[in-house]
Amino acid sequence: MLIDHWPLLGLRLSTPRLELRLPGEGELAELAELAAGGVHEPDRMPFLVPWTDLPPAARARSVVQHHWLRRGNWSPENWALNLVVFETGQVVGLQTITAQDFAVLRQVSTASWLGTRFQRQGIGTEMRAAVLHLAFAGLNALDALSGALEDNPSSFTVSMKLGYELDGVERHVVRGRPAMMRRLRLTRARWDTHRKVPVSITGLSPCLPMFGLSDDGLRGHQQACW
Repeated sequence: MLIDHWPLLGLRLSTPRLELRLPGEGELAELAELAAGGVHEPDRMPFLVPWTDLPPAARARSVVQHHWLRRGNWSPENWALNLVVFETGQVVGLQTITAQDFAVLRQVSTASWLGTRFQRQGIGTEMRAAVLHLAFAGLNALDALSGALEDNPSSFTVSMKLGYELDGVERHVVRGRPAMMRRLRLTRARWDTHRKVPVSITGLSPCLPMFGLSDDGLRGHQQACW
């Protein structure tokens, strides 16, 4: 079976109302159609890479291609887990967690988006909490990084709710104009004191080598966190 060769297909993160996992082909198509329908107002750009400026059909195709690209480029030294977010079985958005040299640095970064009609309902906070639990409780991370452009106040609000602290600023060019990004960092200690969303993880153990980790090295830590 394919899951024997790609165990990430069996990884599930569950919160009181959400499930995060890799999508099947039909679900990936639903995610692409959701992106085509809109992710933010057209007069602002919350992303460093303005992929949402593409026409709807090209935007949908880019979602599919990016998903395939990150699966194909996966290595334990450089990975990106693109988890589709489901609410009562419906595709509502995408939550990504990435890392480079994770086995050495124990540091992850996150990014996400929601379809327009699913925003401002607390889903963004809950789905980020899910991947933070995967990072800290599941993979024994030390830090989680994020960032928010001035055009993305909702992302900044989510980060503050979950205990992130400001970690400097960066200047970028977005749509040909200067844009300021506020860097954010969440340490293990602050995650432990700010976690409020219950999260369960299933199917992680066979995936650990894909993250550059071993089951023996994490067993005691996971028992303590779960």
